Amino acid sequence: MEDVQKGDLVLSLNGRDQGKALFVAEVDDLYVVLVDGKSRKLEHPKRKKIRHCKFLAREASRVAEKLRTGERVTNVDVRRALAAFHTGEVSQSDDETGGGS
Repeated sequence: MEDVQKGDLVLSLNGRDQGKALFVAEVDDLYVVLVDGKSRKLEHPKRKKIRHCKFLAREASRVAEKLRTGERVTNVDVRRALAAFHTGEVSQSDDETGGGS
């Protein structure tokens, strides 16, 4: 498996979450800590062996960058970034949306 880092997207290969895309919140020698913002929230992430995950993408979204730098991320941010990944959108819309001046 590729060198998995914080903020990467992986696909779960085994378990109840099989087939789901999740963000990597932490990386250990043998394990990763995964979140999806819905069933696996940041408060209760899933610890899974790296070999039971498949690397999907090195995400360039704002959420992935926040995870890498240790900034505060919310479950809503994670869900939106995953939805944008699934629809194939470029996820720059993580910024505040407003009328603009």
